[in-house]
Amino acid sequence: MTGRMQHEPLRHYVSDHGLVAGCDEAGRGCLAGPVFAAAVILPDHPSAGLSSRLNDSKKLRPAHRSQLRHMIEEQAVAFGVAMVGNEEIDRINILQASIRAMHLALDQLMPRPGMVLVDGNRFLPYQNLPHRCMVRGDATWLSIAAASVLAKTWRDEHMEDQHKTFPSYEWKKNKGYPTAAHREAIAKYGPSPIHRKTFRLLYG
Repeated sequence: MTGRMQHEPLRHYVSDHGLVAGCDEAGRGCLAGPVFAAAVILPDHPSAGLSSRLNDSKKLRPAHRSQLRHMIEEQAVAFGVAMVGNEEIDRINILQASIRAMHLALDQLMPRPGMVLVDGNRFLPYQNLPHRCMVRGDATWLSIAAASVLAKTWRDEHMEDQHKTFPSYEWKKNKGYPTAAHREAIAKYGPSPIHRKTFRLLYG
């Protein structure tokens, strides 16, 4: 897999409401750290290099995600990235925290979008803008895939930084996801200050 055209090309979503912002999150299933979200408005005609390579961030190699991140940030009409931390996740639950992070990312967009396109099947209205939820939207629409890449790369970078403070959990490798090694480290060292206390941290 090279990261180039190993998938059906994604499409640009056109709306009668004007500019469309794609939204996605990263880190929802993690045991530690914040959830990140991104909102991206792409131009009507992104470069061929960007549009041909964009895909759901989970299907891309880290090096390709990093390259695409720079292309998206250079070419986007507007983009925003936001996070909601583990304490708020524990307080309001992960679904509400994910939606809040998307709203915070949308707050950063200028110009303002006329419509919001969201990956998944759950969202809460944002500033009375029309929105559409799309299951597997990150594998269908360019703007959602772009948001997926930004959310994933920004969060991975954040967790790699957190690894320097809490090296026992190997977040530079697992980024806070529930791997066997991560759970074994929690059992051995106990949870860190940024683990999500309302999540099932250990087996059994």
